[in-house]
Amino acid sequence: MRLRGALLACAASALLAVGAAAQTPVALPVPAIDPVRLLPPPPPEGSEAQKQELAELHRIQDTRTQADLDTAAWDSVHEDWTAFAPTLGLKFDMDALPATAKLLKEVDEEQAAAKRAGKAAFQRPRPWIVDFTVVGCDHSDDKPKSSYPSGHATMAYAMAVVLSDLMPDHAGDILQRASDYAYSRLVCGVHFRSDIVAGQALGSAVGTELLHDPAMQADLTAARTELRAHGLTKG
Repeated sequence: MRLRGALLACAASALLAVGAAAQTPVALPVPAIDPVRLLPPPPPEGSEAQKQELAELHRIQDTRTQADLDTAAWDSVHEDWTAFAPTLGLKFDMDALPATAKLLKEVDEEQAAAKRAGKAAFQRPRPWIVDFTVVGCDHSDDKPKSSYPSGHATMAYAMAVVLSDLMPDHAGDILQRASDYAYSRLVCGVHFRSDIVAGQALGSAVGTELLHDPAMQADLTAARTELRAHGLTKG
C-alpha cells in the first residue's frame, strides 16, 4: 500500500525514541505484533529517564488550561473509531457504512489484543502511582495500573494507519488527530511520554500488518469502495 514505507519508518523512529528514553485476532502471525519483541522495556523506576518524564508531566500540569483538560477528558472516554469523528465529520456515519464498520471493528480487535499483551508483559505503574502529585482528568482506583504501552495511543495509530490508507486525501488530518489524541494522555496525567511513543510504534505496526494481511484484502477493498461511493474520499 502507498503508506507502508512511511508508516514503518514512523514506527522505527518511535522505537528509537523509546529506547533513548529508556474476540480472536483476524489473521496476523503473532510474532508480527508481539509487543515484547517489538518494544524495548520502559525506563526503569527511579531512572533519570523516568525523572525527566515526570518533569514533563508536571510542566504540562502547570500550563494546561481547563479547555485542554476538557478535550483530554473527552478523548479519554472515546477509545475507538469515534475518536476520529471530529476529523472525519458528520457524514462518517457507521449506520450507513457497514463495510467500513466491519473493518474498523477488526482493527479494534487486533490493536486491543496487542496492547493487552504489552500491558501484561511490562506491568509499568502509572505516573500518579509513582508520584502522587501528578493529577489529571481520570485518575480512578479501577483504572488499569499498567501504563506501558499506552492503549489509547495504540488504538489511535492503528486506526489512523488504516484510515489514512483508505482515505489518503485526508491522511494528514487523520494522522494529526492521532497525534493530538495521544498527547491528551499526557494532559490527563495517565501516561509517561515513552508510553505514548510505544503506543505509536505498536499501533502503527498493527495497522501496517493489517493493510498487508491477505485475509484482510476483501474487507479493505469493500470499505474503500464504500467510502468512495459515499463521497468521503477520492482516494
